Amino acid sequence: MTSVGSLPATLADPLAATSPRGSQGPAFKPSRRRVPFVRGTVGYLKPADARPVIHLVDTGPGVPREDFEHDLREVPIVDARLAPAPPRIHHEGFELWDAPSRLRNFHDEALQAVYYPECVELACLVTGASRGFVFDHLLRQREEGRPPLTFGRGGAGSAPAAAGRVHNDYSEDSGRRRLHLVLNDPEAAAAVRRYSIVNIWRSIGGVVRDTPLAVCDATSVNVGDLVPAELRYPRRVGEIYLSHHAPGHRWAYFSEMDTHEALVFKQFDSQASGTSRFTPHAAFDLPHIPSDAPLRRSIEVRCLVVYD
Repeated sequence: MTSVGSLPATLADPLAATSPRGSQGPAFKPSRRRVPFVRGTVGYLKPADARPVIHLVDTGPGVPREDFEHDLREVPIVDARLAPAPPRIHHEGFELWDAPSRLRNFHDEALQAVYYPECVELACLVTGASRGFVFDHLLRQREEGRPPLTFGRGGAGSAPAAAGRVHNDYSEDSGRRRLHLVLNDPEAAAAVRRYSIVNIWRSIGGVVRDTPLAVCDATSVNVGDLVPAELRYPRRVGEIYLSHHAPGHRWAYFSEMDTHEALVFKQFDSQASGTSRFTPHAAFDLPHIPSDAPLRRSIEVRCLVVYD
């Protein structure tokens, strides 16, 4: 359950349209006021001795898809649009860019031909890298009825949903392996001095009014907070980071993200110090979701960028 923190309820309620008295013209309504933060629930990892495992295949009846317990925490999540200074990709670990795409249908077969090059250009512009390689994308949609958030993989052929578990797409080990998988050339990989992996997240269903993406300020995350977890696919095993809760974590989101905007956030950096390296993130439900709000639809693209 989420709530607006220490703010009058009227600031969070949807504003009803009204018309001037006796007017037959268009409806008017007060300008929507942004609130500085909300309180949202995100799913941390409950401390345990065993290595966490997430099955991304059907496990059969009675077998859990996740073999660990969750630690659901209500945390303050600030609206980064109202921050005194915008966050930076190499400091807090994320930036929001106005970046319209030429692609209109993200389910179209032209996605890789049109959208991938746009993402490479954006990723290099944001990070200062000289070249990039998109190697993966995922389309997600919030489920009908908005059930409690999970890791976003329901199995049985269902489409990926919003992921409410706090995670980072790559660990130290999987981030280093990814360079070789992307370049597929040992000599070329050996010549790379520094590289990063970024996630580019975009709404593809209009303004997000129900389940936005929250990112955790990388400067507030300690290495000890992060726990390697196995992702078991049908024919391979991957590794991500889950996170334990820490009181110092600082969460942010960008209110009412629209399709012309892109949130770029760091998931790995081969430079071990002096820059953001991991930006944990999770979806969360807003405290007051308008009754007519569409289900959030989004695309996330993963791009490896090289600094020559």
